[in-house]
Amino acid sequence: MDNYRVVICGFDQYEGVEKNPSRLVTEIITDEGIAFEGASVSVTSVLLPLSFAHAWPTLQQTLDAVEPHVILATGLKTHARTIALERCATNIIDASRPDIDDVQPKDIRINENGPAAYWTGLPLRDISKVLAKNDIPVTFSSDAGTFVCNSIFYELLEWTSHHKDTYAGFVSFPHVEKAVGYTKGMKLDIMVNAAREIITATLEYRKNNL
Repeated sequence: MDNYRVVICGFDQYEGVEKNPSRLVTEIITDEGIAFEGASVSVTSVLLPLSFAHAWPTLQQTLDAVEPHVILATGLKTHARTIALERCATNIIDASRPDIDDVQPKDIRINENGPAAYWTGLPLRDISKVLAKNDIPVTFSSDAGTFVCNSIFYELLEWTSHHKDTYAGFVSFPHVEKAVGYTKGMKLDIMVNAAREIITATLEYRKNNL
């Protein structure tokens, strides 16, 4: 039987957010596990500080130790109405507010020698079809922002550029059943199901394409 290693990560807290879907989904997926036909799946979770200086080192330590086949990074997108599948990470930090370390970098590159952007390693078309089939609202996003979410996404894809057998990407969640502007948020169980389907669809794609 094949054994797949999955890492899922989320941010441990967002200021002023009582129900943080990034953290909750990460914890629930880890507790409940992932079922994948014909294989066992071990899930490792990482909760990251909302910190430019400490988020990536925290995640990298786990990635280097686990050497996962699939990595799903998650975050909160305040005005999202659906699950947002992030297409790309850009090589810029331009923080509109301070992080938890009270640091607010402006208009700087994440990696001075890195490319302008990295494209996700997740099979987004396959994933979107699976989510739609399960009546889970989903959209593609080409803007992961310029705060810590985008920064961790860029660093993650830079890491996977040296680990060609690893599929990784970033998914943004709306608030948990909270009205913000024109969005009413989403039920937590829908977001958990979405994360589970994203991981299994990626495992299926990996199995068929390696």
